[in-house]
Amino acid sequence: MNIEPFIFLGFQKFFQQRDIPMYITCLDLEGVLVPEIWIAFSEVSGIPELRRTTRDEPDYDKLMNYRLNILKEHGLGLKEIQQVISTIDPLPGAKEFLDQLRQETQVVILSDTFEQFAKPLMAKLGWPTLFCNTLKVGPDGAITGYQMRCEKSKLTTVKALQSCGFDTIAAGDSFNDLGMIQASKAGFLFKSTDAIKAAHPELPAFEEFDELLSAIEGALEK
Repeated sequence: MNIEPFIFLGFQKFFQQRDIPMYITCLDLEGVLVPEIWIAFSEVSGIPELRRTTRDEPDYDKLMNYRLNILKEHGLGLKEIQQVISTIDPLPGAKEFLDQLRQETQVVILSDTFEQFAKPLMAKLGWPTLFCNTLKVGPDGAITGYQMRCEKSKLTTVKALQSCGFDTIAAGDSFNDLGMIQASKAGFLFKSTDAIKAAHPELPAFEEFDELLSAIEGALEK
């Protein structure tokens, strides 16, 4: 019998009864901890149209359908993308940042990437907890569609964690991170674009991992 869920619930009840905050830090993946997968694939494949990311397009369904149409047009599938992903390493300092942060608070990576993309990257990051989506792949390896974990997955997950008694801290770089950042007790932009930072001057913005770590540590102490 696995007793971990009961231990977890016991700790949760303990903290709730004493009005002591329980924190979970929610981080984006691509652009924050690892390079953008689609940009890397764009460079290798020589298809500049695939450089478009959630930093550029706030409508994720529109963006993904755009990508899938380009892949179909060029006869490219999951295998080709996975070959590129196998060459991607975490951003410099990302693994050390994540290791330190996980010693201080629980961490969940909330990403709109796909489980078929993420596994080698999670291995290089030390297997942190990841919530992401899944691809629909045909017998020939062609990507035929995708399935989101839930609607507005990052914001929905943060609200679900809060409904369980957790306070959330969130950081990300793109349009699709804004919901979870704004809904959290503390939220930060990290390695974001000038346009997003200018549109949201109320959000602290950082470029270096030590800056982000200090900001999260400060939020944990409040």
